[in-house]
Amino acid sequence: MVLFHYHLVTSNVREVEARYLGRLGFRLVARYGRIGEEQVHFEAGVAWEELERLGFRHRLSEVERGSVNVVVQPGQWPLPRVDHVGVALDDDEFQEVLERATELRYRVQEYPGRRTFVATDAGYRVEIHPQRDWIDDVLANADELRLSELQLKADDPASKSGALVRLLDVDGYDGEVELGDSTVRFLPGGPRGRPELYGELFDGTES
Repeated sequence: MVLFHYHLVTSNVREVEARYLGRLGFRLVARYGRIGEEQVHFEAGVAWEELERLGFRHRLSEVERGSVNVVVQPGQWPLPRVDHVGVALDDDEFQEVLERATELRYRVQEYPGRRTFVATDAGYRVEIHPQRDWIDDVLANADELRLSELQLKADDPASKSGALVRLLDVDGYDGEVELGDSTVRFLPGGPRGRPELYGELFDGTES
């Protein structure tokens, strides 16, 4: 089990994106959106000013470094909130998580061949992936950078962490959840619903 992805929602998309590209050394995979009714995406090298001139309506930005993938989506919150975290599982783990989701009465959204979401009872979702070539390619870069700890502020850290513990059948204590070599740490003083991003710790030879 590997925590390799998280999806942020914020009203300050450009600033948050710039933090990952500038301070943290991530690369821009693409910005996705629409021009008119056509779905389009633009890779690095096309400035925001050019996108505005084209009438680009931004839907999300995807950035990546090493084995860490982050998506930033426009939303209502100045401080980024986490819509979901993404974990890579082996095939047996994937089936076991789906079975536990059914037992817990968590809603499952399946997009065959693409992605599967589980909506927890704690205000956020978990994106689960079985073994796939593209994920293996991402995880192969863990020596460059991997996510050591994801720190999130929440109104009720115990309930937020408990949802992950129950769904993924992992160890957790006092708001901390162990996901493979990574830790998700829920801190008090955050909002109800989606937890708020507080910080990240990365490990890697080039970090």
